[in-house]
Amino acid sequence: MSSSVAQPLFILALSWLCWRLLRPHLFRKSNGIHNLPGPDDASWVTGHLSKMMNTTAWDYHRKVLRQFGAISHIKGVFGADEIYTFDPKALHHILIKDHSIVWDETDSLIAGLKTMFGEGITTTLGERHRRQRKMFNPKLLLNLIAVPIFYEVAHKVENAFLKKVENGPQELDVMDWMTRLALELIGQTGLGYSFDELTETSKPHRYAQASKQLVPTQSENTVVLQTLLPYLTRIGTKRFRRWIVDHIPSEDIKRLRDIIDVLHETSVEIYQSKLAAIKQGDEALAAQIGRGKDIISILLKANMKVEDDGKLSEEELLGQVTSLTFAATDTTSGALARTFHLLAQHKDAQAKVREELRNARKATGGEDIDYDTLVALPYLDALCRETLRLYPPVPMVNRVARQDAILPLLTPAKGKDGSTVTEVEVPKGTIAHLSILNSNTNPALWGPDAGEWKPERWLNPLPEELIDARIPGVYSHLLTFMGGGRSCIGFKFSQLEMKVVLALMLEKFEFSLSDKNIYWQMTGIATPNLDTTSTMPTLPLIVSKAK
Repeated sequence: MSSSVAQPLFILALSWLCWRLLRPHLFRKSNGIHNLPGPDDASWVTGHLSKMMNTTAWDYHRKVLRQFGAISHIKGVFGADEIYTFDPKALHHILIKDHSIVWDETDSLIAGLKTMFGEGITTTLGERHRRQRKMFNPKLLLNLIAVPIFYEVAHKVENAFLKKVENGPQELDVMDWMTRLALELIGQTGLGYSFDELTETSKPHRYAQASKQLVPTQSENTVVLQTLLPYLTRIGTKRFRRWIVDHIPSEDIKRLRDIIDVLHETSVEIYQSKLAAIKQGDEALAAQIGRGKDIISILLKANMKVEDDGKLSEEELLGQVTSLTFAATDTTSGALARTFHLLAQHKDAQAKVREELRNARKATGGEDIDYDTLVALPYLDALCRETLRLYPPVPMVNRVARQDAILPLLTPAKGKDGSTVTEVEVPKGTIAHLSILNSNTNPALWGPDAGEWKPERWLNPLPEELIDARIPGVYSHLLTFMGGGRSCIGFKFSQLEMKVVLALMLEKFEFSLSDKNIYWQMTGIATPNLDTTSTMPTLPLIVSKAK
């Protein structure tokens, strides 16, 4: 294409894009959002989003909680009126009562997930999402996942650590090991596939390296990507869009492209091997790692029996592989790493849970702790809950109003005009930022020590204010795993995985802080790092044999 033709086309495309972005805000109608309290330090271009969505945004979210309460008016891109909330009644309407009818995933999220993971369960809406979700029934997941498989895989990391520390304490990258471990657990139980031998000398699978970098890399350009992706993904064919990406002079974009390529290529490899085994018959399938009982094998066989109109396409099946693998790796590995980091800071809690685990093993005659005993250990359960409360791996999610809505409030807000606001009129197209972090740490519900890590709070009756608020989450009055029709489908999987890994590692090893400062980045999924700008998560801790 000649430059004389390309330049006018570029200007025309840019003008069209700017018009699409600005039009909703130039002609927006007045609404109840304007009367809500909120910060006034907004940028005209990015609103408050650049302050809310960056690696060091923790304090800004706490500031919003302290100054403006459970619902506030914020500005989005080009002055868009948006809301920020963690009010329980508003959350109930958004996530459960009016879910998919009024409130649903934003176009930018769907576009971003499709770009990264393809056509999976995370990118579908409405009835198609419900049908796909039914195929991934959480009870089915737990019935298929035997605790011995979890132990078998986790023992490999235990053995690697034993070799590392046999001559004394060593500094180990706990984040790296937890990522490798979480990937292998979902690989064997979910995909019937092995990513990693989990030995000291084995080379980490390229998928593990790529998945660790995905969220920090895309988070560097969160506001831009969220704004532009819904429009860019509709331009031309996939091949044309790929050509554009390949020729954009940006190292960040190229790095993100290469990461996504690795995710996709791995999914294709797994999908094709499963499909080939199914076609060869039950004997070939039984010879694979999952013995044909892994989630993807069952999904593929079930899909073959579905009528054509309900059958998942090959693109959708590939998307399920990528979505399942990523979702079950990064959040759980991050939660495990955070737990080890906290226990390294709270040696009394580490000693207490170690004693509980050793007593439980003695009761089993020295065998691995069985499922019923493991899930009932009170202090282990308390520290897992407290970590997931105070430090949810995903701090915030967004929803958009697909039609005009009314949001009632549990706690009335004080309007800018001095009035008491008990419900808010929300126009169609408004984005709501749902703060998981602030819902889990709201002192009005959790008490004045809501910002402190105290596992013991779960061993006593919870505050009546919290119970009466009816937080619409699927897990223990928390929003960590969300609620309603798009709640985390694998939250029981994640809980069990955490407890098995912690049970093995804490019984044998002591974790201590190194001399390095650790920064937890507030990316889409919280990640530890040695500085606030790195895109390669790491958590160096001193590991030694526990006495």
